[in-house]
Amino acid sequence: MNRPSYLAGLVVATALMGSSFSIGKLGLQDVSPLLLAGIRFTLAGIIMAAATHHRPRPQGLRRWAQVALVGLFQTTGVMGAIFISLRTIPASESSILTFSNPLMVVLLATIFWKARYRAFQWIGVVLGFVGILITLGLHLHMRSGTALGLGGAFSWAVATLLIKRWGAAFDMWALTAYQMLIGGLALLGLSTVMERPLFVLTWTSLGLILWLAIMASIVQFSLWFWLLQQGDAAKTSSFLFLAPFFGVLSGWLILGEPLTPGVLLGGLFIALGIALVNLPQFTPKHDAPESGGAL
Repeated sequence: MNRPSYLAGLVVATALMGSSFSIGKLGLQDVSPLLLAGIRFTLAGIIMAAATHHRPRPQGLRRWAQVALVGLFQTTGVMGAIFISLRTIPASESSILTFSNPLMVVLLATIFWKARYRAFQWIGVVLGFVGILITLGLHLHMRSGTALGLGGAFSWAVATLLIKRWGAAFDMWALTAYQMLIGGLALLGLSTVMERPLFVLTWTSLGLILWLAIMASIVQFSLWFWLLQQGDAAKTSSFLFLAPFFGVLSGWLILGEPLTPGVLLGGLFIALGIALVNLPQFTPKHDAPESGGAL
């Protein structure tokens, strides 16, 4: 493994993940949320499907149904929740809440798979959820965007478990391409019934869509899969805490969002929690899923 290339890849991949929240919020000035997310992932899915046409495709109705279910959670659920949340909460807050998903993976895997984790990993879960409370300012009520951010994290956690359960039966590149395409088409369908679709075609809106579809989707996914192949998957996934850091940083640089003490401290707690969760796991009865993935 070329360590400098690996480390550079980690920075670029997580920067693309985190900054996509701010870029997406910019795009909402000209495009409605579900339509923007639908165009992004339908376009990305078409390009990836064409690029991976020589790779094995899912076979049979059952496998395609599994791909569709992954797409509905990983793309439709996660990205729909993120883009709608960006209308009411800052990009930095949305990124922090969304990337709390590894903590939810631990809870869901314990409940449904009877997976076993070490004490320090449960400490990580507790620290992570304390970080969420700090990020939200310890409010007793949540804005709609806050609930959507947490809902997106939950949907991502479900998708992680589904991919862990079914992923071995698929070529991962083909699975990524087709789940994005199916999820993107579902977002376009939801746009027609859940919002008044808006698309103001300008050079800016076109550039933002192409950036989100190509750099923040295709390049990001491809680079992340390469990183998972180059190093230990669990250790690589632990670097996902950099994504909300870049989410907060890009929100400040691109959108002028304030770096409040609550957001910074909450993000630090969540990052520490995710780092503890991604340390080596002990699961004698079931394999615990890796709690990271690409957005």
